[in-house]
Amino acid sequence: MGQDNSAVSAPHCIVADDEAHLRRVLVRLMEGEGFICHEAVNGRVALELMERVTATLLLTDLHMPELDGMGLLREVRERQPDAVVIMITAVADVATAVSALSVGAMDYLTKPFHLDEVRARVRQALEKRRLILENRGYQLGLEARVAEQARRLESLFLASIQSLADALEVKDPYTHGHSLRVSHYSAAIARTIGLSTDVIREIEIGGRVHDIGKIGVREAVLNKPGPLSHEEYQHIMTHPVVGWRILSPLLDDVPRALNIVRWHHERYDGSGVPDGLVADAVPLEARITAVADTFDAMTSVRPYRPGVALPDTFAELRRCSGAQFDPVCIEAFFEALDAGAIDLSPTGALAR
Repeated sequence: MGQDNSAVSAPHCIVADDEAHLRRVLVRLMEGEGFICHEAVNGRVALELMERVTATLLLTDLHMPELDGMGLLREVRERQPDAVVIMITAVADVATAVSALSVGAMDYLTKPFHLDEVRARVRQALEKRRLILENRGYQLGLEARVAEQARRLESLFLASIQSLADALEVKDPYTHGHSLRVSHYSAAIARTIGLSTDVIREIEIGGRVHDIGKIGVREAVLNKPGPLSHEEYQHIMTHPVVGWRILSPLLDDVPRALNIVRWHHERYDGSGVPDGLVADAVPLEARITAVADTFDAMTSVRPYRPGVALPDTFAELRRCSGAQFDPVCIEAFFEALDAGAIDLSPTGALAR
């Protein structure tokens, strides 16, 4: 014979009233409605019961010793907000009833009452509770579906960015590793400064695609095995604006990433390109990426020169603090370096 699980699944009801006879009447009535019932002589005892059971229904008198019905109602709203609370009291006062309903009671009955009336009002309140919970479940389900859709859209967005990066890599294989490292270093600097997770995510994206405008640079210039002429340098330095124009339709949801693309070659003293912005007029994310970009460019091996030694690179970064670079970003770079957030090991971020 199978075990009877009805008691396990039955809802719990707490009847709180200091009148023992009335309490027993309500208990028998609710047991007839399928509830497991618990008796409480006042609000304090009712709260003790709620430490052990989750109540679907609470029938409570208004005036009780130690903790009255209004005090109990407020506690229930904090502890078990989904419980249906119905006030049953001899006080036929509109102001009191309105107060109870405003605090969170589902209904308000006055004594003397008919059992059929109590039964009907309880069923009505429970139906309202069911609809509220059902609506909440629908909203949660909808939010989950919206969140999943957002994740899918972000995945597609990142895939499109990856496609652009891959297209650039065909023209300049160096750029792939460089952009990944700049993304990593920029995020480490941003974390050290204390920026939020969402901002850091945009900075990582911006670092990944900051050089995408080099798609529009002539390959003969991009891969020239020697120093650039003035004209060639001017040509290659068009890539921030070219990249900004390419990515503007794609990065409207991550504007900080777009700022990095356009302004990562601005200088703190205003002598940079393309707009000659000065100091804090350069967005912080672009000032951060400028440090990361220069550090990786200096230490990378290029067709026309070996990488600059780390001590010399560090000295140059410090020398240019306040001129080419934001001093705050330079200090954050070295703090991240000292903390190990920027990996300089042979197998780390600088591995070639």
